[in-house]
Amino acid sequence: MKTLPKLQIGETLEEVQLPPVSRLDLIKYAGASGDYNPIHTIDEEATKAGLPGIIAHGMWTMGNLAKLFTPFYEDGYIQDYSIRFRGMVFLEDVITLKATLAEMSEQDLQFDVAAINQTGVEVIKGRVVFKRY
Repeated sequence: MKTLPKLQIGETLEEVQLPPVSRLDLIKYAGASGDYNPIHTIDEEATKAGLPGIIAHGMWTMGNLAKLFTPFYEDGYIQDYSIRFRGMVFLEDVITLKATLAEMSEQDLQFDVAAINQTGVEVIKGRVVFKRY
């Protein structure tokens, strides 16, 4: 298991790149979350709603941001998590997850986090407070 690196403000964790978003990812997430809104799984319903295609659940994308911190579960945990949705995620999008240390105290590391698609559009922006044991 990795340990959390000794970061200085402005330094980043290793980026995580997700595989292309698949319909199966979204169907599985719908089942796990109970969010069966058809704009996330059925092309015709997304089009009827005025969307250019199926969009990923915002919470699916947000949940994936936690993958930046799972290698460090022996060092601490995510204590607080706040985000803003800034764009839509579509099928076949490739999302890169990023975390930059913004503030720190003895126990808390505050990271600016983002999910960015393959064209450089920031689809989620937020802040994670990682509490060290």
